[in-house]
Amino acid sequence: MKTETISKNKNLHDAKNAKKDEFYTQITDIEKELNHYKDHFKDKVVYCNCDDPRVSNFFRYFALNFEFLGLKKLITTCYKSQNPDIFSQHDSEKAIYLEYDGNKTGTPTPDINDSQIIHLESDGDFRSQECIELLKQVDIVVTNPPFSLFREYVAQLIEYDKKFLIIGHQNAITYKEIFKLIKENKIWIGFNNFDNSRFVAPIEYNIGSKYNEILKNQPDKCLTRVSGLKWFTNLDHRKRHEILDIYKKYNPDEYPKYDNYDAINVDKVADIPIDYDGAMGVPVTFIDKYNPEQFEILGKMSTTGIDESNFGYPFVNGTKIYARMIIKNKQKI
Repeated sequence: MKTETISKNKNLHDAKNAKKDEFYTQITDIEKELNHYKDHFKDKVVYCNCDDPRVSNFFRYFALNFEFLGLKKLITTCYKSQNPDIFSQHDSEKAIYLEYDGNKTGTPTPDINDSQIIHLESDGDFRSQECIELLKQVDIVVTNPPFSLFREYVAQLIEYDKKFLIIGHQNAITYKEIFKLIKENKIWIGFNNFDNSRFVAPIEYNIGSKYNEILKNQPDKCLTRVSGLKWFTNLDHRKRHEILDIYKKYNPDEYPKYDNYDAINVDKVADIPIDYDGAMGVPVTFIDKYNPEQFEILGKMSTTGIDESNFGYPFVNGTKIYARMIIKNKQKI
């Protein structure tokens, strides 16, 4: 009986994770972020490899702005289901990929019929060889990848040396594989957060939430708020070079050291001392303000495991505190 209960609980957990992989990003959030990267896209091939072109707002954004951005080509691939009335049920017989190279019909808005739609031999998974061959041909990848496969997804982009702008959960910052890339300045946080954003999701997800709103034209779907999401990218943007305005002076009574690591504890990003040049532990939210010209990331304190980048959970006077990012001020006064 106990084994059966555990199995059922695991199935529920897996189902919940699967639902989180089915979110559609609203075009207003895409526009809000992409506005800061225009110069990166001229004469580039963009690939949205987790996007059904018939319902994807990523495809819609790039098709609508194809000439404005000066794109060379837009390619999208999706898993087996391409029917807008079937929400990622993966039950169509064929996956597709679509190539779009501009509006040929002269209509006010792009027509999917302008695009070359080709059936894939495989299921359209981004890890399939077909999709990898397409990935090799493109310059920039922009999409909302499956949250449950985020590590693997990013690893593939790095392996094939691709520029990208993707959505992930903020917890990914502390993943060993992702944090290493952040520390090495191979990946960073995008311009905007999703503080007040909502995503289109299956009605089954988070039923009863006060943040949910059933879509009138799609009663099987709702708008739901998802906390803790961020843009992850390796495209440079202005915000990444803004200097964090700090003013407090170091006082050893106000900034105790950790019991288990030689660094001072800073409870708020705004309280980073301007005149301290040693190691400091700051909240993980510091990543939103991180300027590699002003600070150096030394590591983190977020798990019990200790390695070259993680120094164990932070303790102050015997009390365990929230996870910290260990940094050093490169512009100490």
